[in-house]
Amino acid sequence: MAVENFEGIQQHEESIDIKALFFKFVRYWYLFALTIFVAIVVAFLFNKYTSPVFEVNTTVLVKDEKGAIDASSMLGGLGLSNTQQNVENEIGILTSFSLSYRAIRELDFEISYFHDEGLINTEMYHTAPFEVIMDDDVAQVVGMQFDIKILNNNEYKIEAEGELIKKYNFLTTKYDDIEFEKIKWKETYRFGEIVDNDYGLFKVILTDEFDPDRDLDASFYFIFNDYLSLTKDFRGFEIEPINREASILEIKLKNNNTKKAVNFLNMLTSVYLQRSLDQKNLIASNTIKFIDNQLDIISDTLTAAETNLQSFQSANEVMDMSFQAQQVFTYIEDLQKQKAELEIKSRYYNNLKNYIKKNSEKIDQLVAPSAMGIEDPVLNALVGQLIELYREKSEILLYSTEVNPSIISLNNQIRSTQNAILGNITNIIENSDEMLLDIDKRIENVVKRAGYLPVTQRKLINFQRQFDIANNIYTYLLEKRSEAQITMASNMPDNEVIDIARDDLSNQVFPKKGLNFMIALILGLVFPVIYILGKDYLNDTIIEKKDVENATKFPIIGQLLHSTKDSQLVVLESPKSSISESFRSLRTNLQYLAKGKEKITIMVTADMVAAGKTYVAINMASIYAQYGKKTVLLGFDLRKPKIYQDFGLSNNVGLTSFLINKATIDDIIQPSGKSEYLDIVMAGPIPPNPAELISSERGAELFRELKERYDYIVIDTPPVGLVTDAYLLMKYTDVNIFLVRQALTNKKVFASIIKDIEDRGMAMAIVINDIKLSGGGYGYGYGYGYGYGYGYGYGYGYGYGYGYYTDDKPDKKKSFSKRLFNKV
Repeated sequence: MAVENFEGIQQHEESIDIKALFFKFVRYWYLFALTIFVAIVVAFLFNKYTSPVFEVNTTVLVKDEKGAIDASSMLGGLGLSNTQQNVENEIGILTSFSLSYRAIRELDFEISYFHDEGLINTEMYHTAPFEVIMDDDVAQVVGMQFDIKILNNNEYKIEAEGELIKKYNFLTTKYDDIEFEKIKWKETYRFGEIVDNDYGLFKVILTDEFDPDRDLDASFYFIFNDYLSLTKDFRGFEIEPINREASILEIKLKNNNTKKAVNFLNMLTSVYLQRSLDQKNLIASNTIKFIDNQLDIISDTLTAAETNLQSFQSANEVMDMSFQAQQVFTYIEDLQKQKAELEIKSRYYNNLKNYIKKNSEKIDQLVAPSAMGIEDPVLNALVGQLIELYREKSEILLYSTEVNPSIISLNNQIRSTQNAILGNITNIIENSDEMLLDIDKRIENVVKRAGYLPVTQRKLINFQRQFDIANNIYTYLLEKRSEAQITMASNMPDNEVIDIARDDLSNQVFPKKGLNFMIALILGLVFPVIYILGKDYLNDTIIEKKDVENATKFPIIGQLLHSTKDSQLVVLESPKSSISESFRSLRTNLQYLAKGKEKITIMVTADMVAAGKTYVAINMASIYAQYGKKTVLLGFDLRKPKIYQDFGLSNNVGLTSFLINKATIDDIIQPSGKSEYLDIVMAGPIPPNPAELISSERGAELFRELKERYDYIVIDTPPVGLVTDAYLLMKYTDVNIFLVRQALTNKKVFASIIKDIEDRGMAMAIVINDIKLSGGGYGYGYGYGYGYGYGYGYGYGYGYGYGYYTDDKPDKKKSFSKRLFNKV
């Protein structure tokens, strides 16, 4: 049962803490309103004056490579599948620098045009009112801003300024060695006039986009962009499959200009598809060129052989061969076909050998062996490897030099592959020569057997043989050329574009206006919370009741509201005020501490000056006097007496006069002049030894006499944290009040002094003074009106509604938090 009660009390306290926290925030409502307003304004300005960023996308289908057997699939699918590997490879190609570089060079991004609108600069792609036409043969300065103002339809003013500027040749794609440390130049030109100076060669013309009403005197500028910088700027696209199982890649690019982003993505995919198609067509194209060269050579031989055959037949009137001669010719013809194929292949081998020796740095005219009907797997593999190595090298050289480590490594691989090809070709040529010698011997043997034929038939066979040799070679070459042409015409890209990038399907991704307003709202709420909680955390003064409760176990018996009165005599002058009622609440709680005693001696002290000791002592004495009890107020702050000022009395005779035996009790007691039940004993002249006087026998005699005459004795003492006077007086008191002033009493000082009092075994009750309902700690703002309880300090009068107290009328100028607090 006790546990349940404890849990209930704990839950109640937690709910009060949440409520208290709420009221703390409510009291700073103006701060929340201000920060939210400022944050919303900042978000609005950010959305308005930030260049928007758009996202465009395109999708590419990566087709599976058919026919390739992967070791992983043979091992039961360990690792990546063929499709996954192919997708990863294609992603690598698409993200390569060389592919983006080729795409940039195909586009018209060399010059960027901008409209300077002050806080925001807008790029004008194909929408600028003017166009800059540069001379590609002349290097231009890149990365420098050329400011342009259109003066009229005929003239414009151009101005440029920059530091450490380089020149770039767009034709050679190389930087010049010249670098300008500082450029500052301005001039006026006519549209169409050539601008020729150290910084470049170009002219500016007006376009159809020019609108005089809009563009005259507007601020524009343009920049020359080198290909490397452009490639770096546009390589920020993202590529990922549309899902884990698909081989369709989605390419996304973010840019300030949607049309420019769309053109780049479409060109990137176009160059990507053309790249694979060019690789396929390169071999077929080289094959056709090689065959055409051979056809030019063999056509002359074929024409001569045909002419000789026709002339012989006409001169000898022989049209057909005899049966025996026909048999010999047929046999020789078969051998001649074999010889013709071997000769063509032998020519290819020698051509390939000479080409590799003479053209070690390029393979533009290289013909693949398979295109000539050569099925040697080793040679085909080596040539394919050489072509791939040259392709990689050419792509890297687009943006690098020969000293690049990758180029050096590729050169080593190329030389190794070339040597392997040359060695393989040498062996093949030797074998081919042996086969040709064998065929020649067999033909020679047949020709010898034909010697038994008539002379005319023998000559006819010889002319026919020469013609058939040339014709067979010619026919063979024509067949191979047709095959290469068919292959070239039927070649298709390995992959496919599913959706091209579109301007009308772009999405704005930055700034996200709705999200920015939401973030602004959150920050507008968070910053005040951080400020309020941080302020409380860093504050080292007592703000709320918990600060006192954490430092001591002594009961809090009263909480006194902040006084706006000019006088210290609040209870006497405004007896029906809410402050007077808080003193009555304190008087009630003191009765519990006094345990029903009819006569009580009360001491008021604090840890520091300005805590309100004198103020509280005066009003405590006044509240007892109003109760009809004979009360005396003692000003025992002998070092800094002040009570006489508040009552307008004399301080010439007082406690020090009595303690040094210069006056009697009757001499030092003065009527307050405010209440017939209240008397005052002033401190008197300031003595050199207050502590010794207080601890003297005259001090004990004083209290014995006063307790006989008065029902209540209220003692105003100096701060206990500075002097020991209060400790010396505690032996005469029934209740000791330790005063804590909100937002002034230091937590650490209070904790140290109160712990010393606890260690001494002295009794003390805590009263919290100067509580401000509208701006102080939330720990006191809503506590009044909860009951009477000894030791809880809630009081009983406050919170009953407006009009109960004389100073409790509603004030339209009161803060919202105070009015809301009073309602609670």
